[in-house]
Order: sequence, then C-alpha cells, then structure tokens
Amino acid sequence: MARQEAALFYAIVGFWFIGFILLTGGPMLASLLLGFTQFDGVHAPIFVGMTNYAELIRDSLFWQSIKVTAIYTFVGVPLGICFSLSIALLLNQKLPGLAIWRTIYYLPAVLSGVAVALLWRWIYQPDFGIINATLWSLFGIKGPQWLYDTRWVLPSLILMSIWSAGSSMLLYLAALQAIPTHLYEAAELDGAGSARKFFHVTIPMITPVIFFNLILGIIGSFQVFTAAFVMTNKGGPNYASYFFVLYIYQHAFEFFKMGKASALAWILFLIISFFTVLAFKTSALWVYYEAERKV
Repeated sequence: MARQEAALFYAIVGFWFIGFILLTGGPMLASLLLGFTQFDGVHAPIFVGMTNYAELIRDSLFWQSIKVTAIYTFVGVPLGICFSLSIALLLNQKLPGLAIWRTIYYLPAVLSGVAVALLWRWIYQPDFGIINATLWSLFGIKGPQWLYDTRWVLPSLILMSIWSAGSSMLLYLAALQAIPTHLYEAAELDGAGSARKFFHVTIPMITPVIFFNLILGIIGSFQVFTAAFVMTNKGGPNYASYFFVLYIYQHAFEFFKMGKASALAWILFLIISFFTVLAFKTSALWVYYEAERKV
C-alpha cells in the first residue's frame, strides 16, 4: 500500500514537474543564456557576452522606464493598500444592502485588462470624458488633458490602478472579521477610543494580510503593461508613461532584439526579487503573527 501511494504521488507530481520544465524552467534558463547573445528570433544566436547589459546601462530610455515604474510602484501600491483597506472597513459595518455593495466593489477585479483600459480611456477623454464633464458642470473647472499631458499621464494611471482593489478588499474584509472581539472589549475596558483601537488592535491583527497584499502589489506594479500599451500609445506622451515592460516588449517584438529583451527580463526579475526579499527581511519589524506570540 505504501509503495502504491508513493507511485501515485510521483505520477501526479511528475506531470507538474514535466510541465514546469517545459513551460517555465526551460524558458527561464533559455532566456538567461539568450541575454548574453545577439538574437533576432530567426537566425542563430551570436554570443556577445555582457554587451547587451552594457548597452542598456548607457540607454537613457532604460533609466526612464525604471523611473516611471518606480514612481508607479512607490505611489500606487501604498495608495491601493489604503483604498482597499478603507473600503473593507466600510463594508465591515452593519449597512443596508451590504451584500450588494460588496459585489459592486469586487466586480471591477474580474474584468479583463483591455476592456478596463478602453473604459478608462473614455473616462479620461479630455473633451467629453466623464471626469472633465463633471469638473466643468459642477465647478466650472476645465479639466487637464490627462493621458495627453506629460504631467498628468502617470497620475492618471496610478488613479486607475485603484479600480482593481476589489480582490484586496475581500482579503482585508476576511481578516477584519477574523479579529477576536475580546480584544476590542479589553481595549474598551482600558479606556481606548476608536482611533486607539484601530491602530493598536485592528492594524496589528491584519498586518499579515497587509504584508501579503504589499508583496502582490509590488510584483504587479513592476509588470504593468496593458494599461500603458492601450491608453498611452506605448508610453507616451514623450515617454512619460514608458513602463519597464513596455521597454522589454518593444525590444522583443518591434526591434526583434530578443537577446537584449531577455537581458531586460532578467533585470526585471532581479529588481522584483530585491524588493520582495527586502519586504520579507523587514516584515519582522511590523508584521504580527498571533501564533508566534503564543509560542
């Protein structure tokens, strides 16, 4: 019986392992090797050593793409965490039609990226978009050009990123409802008000979920592509929304420089890995795990 269970286990795991080698591990190893070659996707790759990496460091668009992506990450991720947590706090109250409101706030998270990008492109339309029309009809203010202005295009995309806060909101809502009520009762007996209960009970108890959403937010923000590709004509105007993944896409599928695109992909991998490891290393300072404290 033990041998049969072991054979069944290895048979099941074997399918996953084969799929990982063929679809993930193998392509990753190939891209690592291609990063040191000149390769157009058709002809045989030519080994060029560190030339691809040296050319990238001297390319101003490389640094512009990193700058745009970094701004988006360091502004958009905290903003998304605060917004989704605020919505979860509101939906954790006893409100009429609570199930309907939760559904409404979650629905945008299941829509496809291209459809959402096209929708927001119409919303940001400077002449007849809903935002500028509202600003003019209610306040007499002529709205900005949004996606056509170098000063507003990146803030517009950051604001749009809040649209998909529904999935994070559900996680926060589940974490809020899992907080033991006796903690709030003990805080009230000690004379704590609403603000002190929030910062000394609620926030510490949901820090694991905040940490989880932070990691997912960092990874997702460094991989922004669809919105910028569809809404800004591949990073415009004047490269003000030129994200790092757009830079990779153009080298791979427009310039057919697959070797340089592979090098860029590994740079992106290292950047994401750095910030992920940094978040894990610093999590001991602010993430509270109740099970660990009990031990």
